[in-house]
Amino acid sequence: MWQSIKDKVKQKHRLTKTEALWLYEQAPAQDLYDLANFVKIQKHGKNIYWVNNRHINYTNVCVLNCRFCAFSKIKKDSPTAYNWSPAEVLAKAQESVDQGAQELHIVGGLHPDHPLQYYIDMLSNLRAQFPTVSLKAFTAVELIHFAQIADISVAEVLQRLKDAGLQALPGGGAEILVPEVRQEICGEKESGEQWLQVHRTAHEMGIPSNATMLFGHIESLQHRVEHLAMIRDLEDRAPGFFAFIPLVFHPENNALGQRLKKMTSPEDRLRTIAVSRLFLDNIPHIKAYWVQMGIDVAQQALLAGASDLDGTIAEEKITSAAGAQSAQGLSVAQMNSIIKEVGCVPVERNGLYENIP
Repeated sequence: MWQSIKDKVKQKHRLTKTEALWLYEQAPAQDLYDLANFVKIQKHGKNIYWVNNRHINYTNVCVLNCRFCAFSKIKKDSPTAYNWSPAEVLAKAQESVDQGAQELHIVGGLHPDHPLQYYIDMLSNLRAQFPTVSLKAFTAVELIHFAQIADISVAEVLQRLKDAGLQALPGGGAEILVPEVRQEICGEKESGEQWLQVHRTAHEMGIPSNATMLFGHIESLQHRVEHLAMIRDLEDRAPGFFAFIPLVFHPENNALGQRLKKMTSPEDRLRTIAVSRLFLDNIPHIKAYWVQMGIDVAQQALLAGASDLDGTIAEEKITSAAGAQSAQGLSVAQMNSIIKEVGCVPVERNGLYENIP
């Protein structure tokens, strides 16, 4: 099996789900990483992309209660609940743009009281103040929530947000797209099919996006492969994904973590990066999201198929709430150093994967 897979990869033939599962379960680890790195080099050489960015998590108040989430607060009057105004979002953005940020990554909880205009104003203010900064905002579940509160279609929501300055969608909310797993970990959330449909609609409207997978909880390896296949199939039908981002489940401070009590291993994280690179032949980048991977594992992932290290980030709240021990942000010098230490070439980009001179 291993030799036939290597031959297929080097001939640029597509792998099957059966072959992807075999890679997960049986491929020699270093050989798997080397093969994925070979594919990454074919696509991007030794370049590793990163962005000077700011994460803006504008509220942690949320009408949902997903079992894996440690970030959200159902009650608005909770002592730890917060809710930023558009002006406060603008001030947060200004702090980072003054430090060279090229992208604003904006996601939050599903606040029960905000009208659609709140989000339109947020983007309009940011676009007026920072005309050259990339605005990547709102997950599929947020967009469905906006459509429900405004009683319009997701396509109309996307058009209004695009007119206000939206340029790309993050990939959050995918979790595991397979129905039986999704029902157990976040049954109140939009379905996997709805997540796919939102991203398909965005792509057809010229709004690119990312895709994610939350792994290392109750899902099986077969579930992961099925998830990857759904992402690959959507990209075939409606191209528009910049990157695929495996997200490591963190078990602290959430209901699902009380049941599992431990994180998946560094080897499993690297295998997931490598299998993703080999299977997702139609998606440009596999991202080693250092906040969730851990910096050491993310650095190793750059030699196992990953071609993007995400960014400087600054004040990430969602994974931190679940117990992540990574730093809240990295400096430009640290980003470049992490990449160069493994013999790769750092390439600064913006949120649309355009190189920064």
